[in-house]
Amino acid sequence: MTTDVLGRRALNRALLARQLLLDRHPMPALDAIEHLVGMQSQAPNPPYVGLWSRLEGFDFGELSALMTDRRAARIVLMRGTLHLVSARDARALRPLTQVVLDNYLKSPRAVPLRGFDLAPVVARARTLLEEAPRSDKELRALLAERWPDLDADLLVWAVRCSLPLVQVPPRGVWGASGLARHTTLESWLGEPHPEPSLDEMVLRYLGAFGPASVQDVQHWSGLTRLGEVVERVLPKLRAFRDESGRVLYDLPEAPRPDPGTPAPVRFVPEFDNLLLSHADRARVISEEHRKRVFTVNGIIRATFLVDGFVHGMWKMERKRGAATLRLMPFSPVPEPAQAALAEEAGRLLAAAHPDAATHTVEL
Repeated sequence: MTTDVLGRRALNRALLARQLLLDRHPMPALDAIEHLVGMQSQAPNPPYVGLWSRLEGFDFGELSALMTDRRAARIVLMRGTLHLVSARDARALRPLTQVVLDNYLKSPRAVPLRGFDLAPVVARARTLLEEAPRSDKELRALLAERWPDLDADLLVWAVRCSLPLVQVPPRGVWGASGLARHTTLESWLGEPHPEPSLDEMVLRYLGAFGPASVQDVQHWSGLTRLGEVVERVLPKLRAFRDESGRVLYDLPEAPRPDPGTPAPVRFVPEFDNLLLSHADRARVISEEHRKRVFTVNGIIRATFLVDGFVHGMWKMERKRGAATLRLMPFSPVPEPAQAALAEEAGRLLAAAHPDAATHTVEL
């Protein structure tokens, strides 16, 4: 196996290519979601912008239809966070990532439940949620009727750690609103994947985020001891090193563009896995800028890329029929990039809010 050294720009261009951000691709949204091994979706709307930035001619209604037709779903997976995935990946990935949630039930928050048999609570919750999708508030009230002496909030949290729950539409549909309601994966999408594979999960991660280290794939997934998996699939991989000497693994035929490849400006939404899927994020954002984008309360702000790297943040609002996109750069933006950002922002406003009376870009 070779051990060529890949610099920061080489890793940046490889990541952008895998993330469909060097060129917009003419592929169906469902194919893109599967290629990306899901999209983090702590908030309902960011995946729409994420797909718009990646796909040629993407229509927001395409993703809405995938949600309502049950071909895509929002479910807790990697890192114990809510992800938008295909129905197939929801069934395949949830058994592999359940251990992350099992570990939550061993955390200090679960101490009041030590010695208590959760099985009847989980069974009752499954019945209630499969009768009809319910909000956390509704589930709390129903569980409190049966277990009035226990903390209902804690019970609902334990249920969400124990059961694979899908957040159902209209939540997650562009332009829709309403409480988050859940039902079980089995009720919404059918039985889990019969043969989930950690080996396949790691290989798919490399296809979407490589070249990467074992620590990187563990950071993305929330799982540990993945070095053993990498060892198993090593014959299928090629090895590199970064400038610090860390070993990086990759699929031999995956794209690794020349570091000088031009990178267009791109809008990256909140919580995008582009910024969340490596232990070392220097390939796309500096540590100084990371501290401004990642907030103390867990919000990952929307960013824009100039020459492939995070150059600032952005925010889109609609008030009284007027849609506005504000750009907040971390440093002066070169003039050619200013024009490209303004043009890209105008297109995004038109796609996200086609019926707004006005579209305004503010730098």
